[in-house]
Amino acid sequence: MPDETLRTWRDVACGQAGLLTREQAREVGVQRWSVTHRIATERWQELSPTVLATTTGGLSLQQRQWLGVLNAGPGAILGGLTAAENAGLRNWSRDEITVLVPYANEVPAPIEGIVYHRSRRDLSAMRHRDSEPPRCRIEPAALIFASRDRSVRTAQGLLAAVVQQELTTPDSLADWVDRLRPLRRAALFRRTIVEIGGGAQSLAEIDVARMCRAHRLAQPRRQVKRLDADGRQRFTDCEWQLADGRTLVLEVDGSFHMEVEHWEDDLARQRALAATDRIIVRCTSRELRDEPERVARDLLNLGVPRAA
Repeated sequence: MPDETLRTWRDVACGQAGLLTREQAREVGVQRWSVTHRIATERWQELSPTVLATTTGGLSLQQRQWLGVLNAGPGAILGGLTAAENAGLRNWSRDEITVLVPYANEVPAPIEGIVYHRSRRDLSAMRHRDSEPPRCRIEPAALIFASRDRSVRTAQGLLAAVVQQELTTPDSLADWVDRLRPLRRAALFRRTIVEIGGGAQSLAEIDVARMCRAHRLAQPRRQVKRLDADGRQRFTDCEWQLADGRTLVLEVDGSFHMEVEHWEDDLARQRALAATDRIIVRCTSRELRDEPERVARDLLNLGVPRAA
């Protein structure tokens, strides 16, 4: 085989984490018998009926993502939480890889750990232009995942997370809600985006805002910057100024706060933030979701003012 041909297929594979399709190999002059020989001599691997690896051994995460995209055919892109994680989203990792496939493509061969969603949407308009492997932009990736997930709370939490982690803005999310029409849960997403735009950094803060509206409590200040007893900068979840001049701080504990290490960290943080003019109380995200009237009653009893 000519050296130029070797260089060419290597260039193609190098840009795809060592993977290429049979069609790509044919286009750069690698004949079918040569592919068969390389597989038989264990220099290459056949990963699917259409995708080859020019390396041996187990696949890295990046190679598995390339496998998912190449196996789905032209125009396929990473979607859902896979695309969001590649865009920088933290703490939402999933083991499975999600790939969006143009509806015109053939149904991809199934691969363990890779989930394919065929779509009639214009995936080229949703693609992030500078990403490899090709992936969906953060806004449609988050919104489409949120529209499909069974949990409304997970859907809302994801939208809050992509804004809180500064991967997008409420305005950009709202724009994509319109661009993706028809979109399941669109009305809910618009309300959630308005609440996020009002300063809510998490689903728990959205729940606090809804509790306050439902029970006519004044809306709190959110994510207030404080220095603790050691001089470190902290941010409190919610604060109200009380009539006697003191400040009431509400800290909302999610499920991960129940782990011993986090629980002890939270207790230490609470002590360091405490002051003679500052009351600190806590509740769980479950209480806000299932028993908001109890939380509201307790806040009222502690002096949180009514809404104007």
